[in-house]
Amino acid sequence: MLKKACWKEILPDFLVSIIPLFVGRALFIFNFNWLILLLIVLLAILTSAGNSFVRGSLACKFCKQREIGCPAEQLFNKKGKK
Repeated sequence: MLKKACWKEILPDFLVSIIPLFVGRALFIFNFNWLILLLIVLLAILTSAGNSFVRGSLACKFCKQREIGCPAEQLFNKKGKK
């Protein structure tokens, strides 16, 4: 039987991108630099759109981990939601 996924199980995956966003924002506030702004925006785009594309089209669709209860697949798979 598959275990129901919750957000705290997938939180470490999000922290990988959230922590650099906060650090980049702090650097941006204390020392304005267009490169830092560009990198923050690029990271935000890759985190949101890139992550959903990879999970939806490439990774979760073919991964065998979903059969034993992957929290990412359960949270992001729109077909599996009831």
